Amino acid sequence: MNVVKELLLSGKTVIGATASPSSDTAMLADSGLDFLLFDTQHAAVEVKQLSPPIQAMRGRKAAPVVRVSANNADLICFALDAGARGIIVPMVNTAEQAAAMVRSCKYFPLGDRSNSGVRGDWGESKDYRGYLDMVNDELLIIPMIETLEAIDNIDEILSVPGIDVLLVGPSDLSIQLGVPLDYPSDTYQRGLDKIAEACKRHGVVPGMYFIPPAMDPNFFVQKGFKFFTVPWAAWAIQGIENGLADIIR
Repeated sequence: MNVVKELLLSGKTVIGATASPSSDTAMLADSGLDFLLFDTQHAAVEVKQLSPPIQAMRGRKAAPVVRVSANNADLICFALDAGARGIIVPMVNTAEQAAAMVRSCKYFPLGDRSNSGVRGDWGESKDYRGYLDMVNDELLIIPMIETLEAIDNIDEILSVPGIDVLLVGPSDLSIQLGVPLDYPSDTYQRGLDKIAEACKRHGVVPGMYFIPPAMDPNFFVQKGFKFFTVPWAAWAIQGIENGLADIIR
């Protein structure tokens, strides 16, 4: 089962953090986070490097989610074979691109994903067809909305079957809206409201790749954005400092 998908379907807010092959993913996956996001678009990481850190998460609470660098079936397949339970694709601007993403993520008859045997920690099934169907049902499919073209096509994109979360790329969207990195601006907030309203019409969860610095996550939750990452390093340091403070030294 995909716990993240269950949480989203129940209306809960899902919180993750970014991780890398050098992160202690076993520790992070049991820290209370719901997912760990591995980025292969803007980080110096190749998809095929992700198998070890994802395997270290098996049986733990958080789900591995991978952002591939482009909407290519081979990159999506590599990430899924490594054990990803959610796929993020950047710069999805049309319904056709969204549909291609879904096809690359799902096994036949719902898609074109090539089969390479049992992959990831999906649980038990009675037969192999049951396994394929379980993966098709449970996998998180998350296109990113980052451009004016995508906003113009948002209803068509959200009409594509299989999309679970529509993920805002905060910085690229702010640039496209003419307010670079000015996240509190009325222009940017109106753009977010339009995205949240469209997602509500189509029964898709709106998300943020990250919460803009110095802004309250609950501000975005109240807008309807219930899938995002938060920085964890400062919290970890604070926790260590609190623990050390109680020890006589």
